[in-house]
Amino acid sequence: MAGDREHTEKLLNEYVDYLMANSDADHPAWNLELMRGWKENKWNYIDGCMITGILQLYDITKEEKYLRFADDFLSGFVKEDGSIRTYAVEEYSLDNINPARNLLTLYRLTGKEQYKKAADLVRSQLDTMPRTPSGSFWHKKIYPDQVWLDGIYMAQPFYMEYEKTFRNGAGLKDACDQILRVRDRMKDPVTGLYYHGYDESRKMYWADPETGLSPNFWLRAIGWFMLGLVDCIAVLQDTEQKSERLQMMDVLKDLAASLKKVQQDNGLYYQLPALPEARGNYLETSGSALIAAAELKAVRLGILDAEYQATAEKTFYGIVDERLSRNADGTPRLTGICLVSGLGGATHRDGSVEYYLSEPVVENDAKGVGPLLLAYTEMLQRKCN
Repeated sequence: MAGDREHTEKLLNEYVDYLMANSDADHPAWNLELMRGWKENKWNYIDGCMITGILQLYDITKEEKYLRFADDFLSGFVKEDGSIRTYAVEEYSLDNINPARNLLTLYRLTGKEQYKKAADLVRSQLDTMPRTPSGSFWHKKIYPDQVWLDGIYMAQPFYMEYEKTFRNGAGLKDACDQILRVRDRMKDPVTGLYYHGYDESRKMYWADPETGLSPNFWLRAIGWFMLGLVDCIAVLQDTEQKSERLQMMDVLKDLAASLKKVQQDNGLYYQLPALPEARGNYLETSGSALIAAAELKAVRLGILDAEYQATAEKTFYGIVDERLSRNADGTPRLTGICLVSGLGGATHRDGSVEYYLSEPVVENDAKGVGPLLLAYTEMLQRKCN
């Protein structure tokens, strides 16, 4: 087992080195959506997730190549005055909040004022972000009154960290309230899993007319939500939000227990986790990796019981054994990644079983590579401790 783990570490380190060697802010090797049609690379959460993992590698190893790459990559977007190429507040997308977490990290590590100014700019989006009548951020301007589960990871960790660092915790309760509303409105009492979306207006064709909920549980949204919970609970340490933190810990523990019931023998989870027998359903890499990363971090921080270390490691090594390999030319290859899933939009994404199982399954996209990197950094943290 020790030899296998050393091989895993070697392969993953090579994977990261390969991606960094072939990427810059304009041409990230991990972004298949860019390769499939974007005219230019944009400020986006896909890159954000990768850079978060690379900065975590720097935090663990102190190898300058990781910090240098992250600094160079973000400098390709962030100008000296703090403006961000391709980013616009008025787009009002929670996805565009996520990469700003790396601005806070780089400001702390480098002291460059451009990163603080850029973080201020992104934080200003939340001041005027449209909200549902009950007070939750819309997922995007183009999705009125809709809360998507993955939006918790995209916005709330940055929101909380910024408030704690620069505003004496002013917005922490607001962020907590939004998360707890997700618990109250999007959790299924039978399975303990969470629905992908919620339309407070009940106007969207995918929304149940009584509950406002979308029809199914999508794995990656659950994974983003779970990791976002862990990140937020960590930020809330030593704040006045003690009650909210305890409630969020209960949410996490309950979700972890519910997911354990649908984990498969190889450690992975289905794209539609509550419907393993559905025709065309498959074990999906990115959502599985997010769950592993969340559980590993939660165990390390003492939020989840130690038993979940084995649960998470089973998932991590299941991904490594079954989905991570090499191409004929020796380059790394990660398979089984759902390229994208959403609700509504021009393509009439209705949240049905058929819809989720119709989206492309790809390899080497950062929506899978990034979460695996986050899980890997947690495995390294355990090794170092």
